[in-house]
Amino acid sequence: MKNKKTTKMTARLREACAFLAVLAVFVSSGFPAVRIHAAGDAAKLLITSGTTIDMQPGEKRQYRVGFKNVGTETWSRSGGNFISLYTWNPKYRTSPFVDASWRGPTQPAILTEQTVAPGGVGFLSFTLRAPGTPGTYTETYHLAVENLRWIPGGQFSVTIRVAGGAAAPVSLPPISSSAPASVPAPSSNGTLRAQKLIQSAKELAFSRGGEETRFRIMFKNAGTAGWGGYEVLAGRSGLAIAATDPSFRAASWASDRVALSTANSVAPGGAVVLDFIVRAPQKRGSYKASFHLQVDGKVVEGSDFDIPVSVTNDGPNANPVAPPPVPSSSAQPTPPSTSAGEPTLRVGVLIVDEETDWRVTLANPAGFDVVTGGAVVATIAGGASVTAAYENGAYWYDAGAGRKPSGSYLRFVPKSSNSIFTVTNFDRRVTRNAGYADNAFRDVLELHWNGSENRTWLINELPMESYLRGLAETSNISHLEFQKALITAARTYAYYHWERGTKHAAEFYHVDAYYDQVYKGYGQEQRTPRLTQSVEETRGQIVTYENRTAITPYFSRSDGRTRNWEDVWRSDPVPWLRGVSVPCDVGKELWGHGVGMSASGALCMANEGQTFDNILRYFYTGITLMKKW
Repeated sequence: MKNKKTTKMTARLREACAFLAVLAVFVSSGFPAVRIHAAGDAAKLLITSGTTIDMQPGEKRQYRVGFKNVGTETWSRSGGNFISLYTWNPKYRTSPFVDASWRGPTQPAILTEQTVAPGGVGFLSFTLRAPGTPGTYTETYHLAVENLRWIPGGQFSVTIRVAGGAAAPVSLPPISSSAPASVPAPSSNGTLRAQKLIQSAKELAFSRGGEETRFRIMFKNAGTAGWGGYEVLAGRSGLAIAATDPSFRAASWASDRVALSTANSVAPGGAVVLDFIVRAPQKRGSYKASFHLQVDGKVVEGSDFDIPVSVTNDGPNANPVAPPPVPSSSAQPTPPSTSAGEPTLRVGVLIVDEETDWRVTLANPAGFDVVTGGAVVATIAGGASVTAAYENGAYWYDAGAGRKPSGSYLRFVPKSSNSIFTVTNFDRRVTRNAGYADNAFRDVLELHWNGSENRTWLINELPMESYLRGLAETSNISHLEFQKALITAARTYAYYHWERGTKHAAEFYHVDAYYDQVYKGYGQEQRTPRLTQSVEETRGQIVTYENRTAITPYFSRSDGRTRNWEDVWRSDPVPWLRGVSVPCDVGKELWGHGVGMSASGALCMANEGQTFDNILRYFYTGITLMKKW
């Protein structure tokens, strides 16, 4: 690899959602686009929760790792270049230990601290969930600067033995040297009682809302029962948290209430340090953050504790998940249903980097033209292929007669519309440990470098309805009315960004295939024929509000209610994105941002006989469905 070549890591998720049938775009990860190592980035592994772990099938275990920043750049947990861990060896593989709390099956954790200056130590914490198949596994992870680079020295491995039968739990070494090592709990019988020993601060002072800081508190197990795993929950024990109560939830929390969850054991008489992140409310003022301990869903007596919190200045309304843009009041009214043709959508499907040796090789049985600057420069027969790349500041292609330079980006236009391209040197089964290659795409492909991110995208250009057939947002067997509701929301989301044309304008496409909505192309279309039926039965229908296209966020599952737009993304209210109750989700954990349509709730409504249009009108208040083409 040449020194000036850039390497990847982006796009969240986010093809990430194979482990949940209705979990799609939210879970966001992706594959961070990574450049070559810069001299300013370096890490030194200082501490882990162990190099060998024994687990039972299905068991959850908290794992923490600490790195010293031995480079010259400050690390951050927010912004476009935050620090996180990705699966490695091979990179972007789907881990068998993925937990629902991960950002995606390839990205388990982000930096705990808000920033770590050179010379400081940063921690990353995540949950391992053991697979059902016994055996010995080696899990390897690598530290990364999102959208930029892999960090030298940021790699580590852990051997995990998943037992085939019952075994005594194995405790993990504590991170804090001040905490005595915990030992396996001998029994779950007896009393649950805690005694507070010491805490890291009497109060937390923030200069601005939205800031985060680490808090540590040590408890002694003062009861007669062992703690076979425990959770730190927000709020006083026995009291519900009201919707109006201030939230101290940090991005690292497992849910709105669970600040810390671990499977570690603490025997009677033993002590443990609880280490978690607290986020300041957005508004300035004085607050009280309350927490307590639970073991196996039972409150630990004496574990309630309060932290006085002061916020000097209002926050900038920052949020780890950036809100989709809201249609402005000055937007032009949606044209009548007979005036709009089907849009042609541009989808970023692959960052071209070392995963494909910095180039793409394309084939199409119908044959195709290579076009640059509006001119056809080569014609490729069916069964033949072309290789193309952008390197050293220039494009080139090879149609079998050696490399030819090009002064502009390269388009690959099939001789027969709707025919299928295959990227023959890209196979997700090989590089990402996926179940399918998913390297085939309908219609036009384009190789386009962009200076804003200094990376090259392979872009798929195709009609909107063909795009929807390749979405991987739900399973083939889910209820048809649920599929139609989901497809209509997805069509509206894509159409909204097609209309605006601003979200990814710097990278020359409308939506990407990972973070925006999970798109896997022709292979997914072949595997989900019922989804194609849903696309056809809702063709051209979008969600509107007062004759304007309505942005339609959706997420995996609610906890019994959805949220108002402004309660999550701290901006002006959006009239059609109001919180509603979701009876089918009551008692469940929130998965996703909570705004718009709960996929779990929508599926339940479909199973109870509701039609797709009624489902959409329930979750998006006051909307109208309009057929645009």
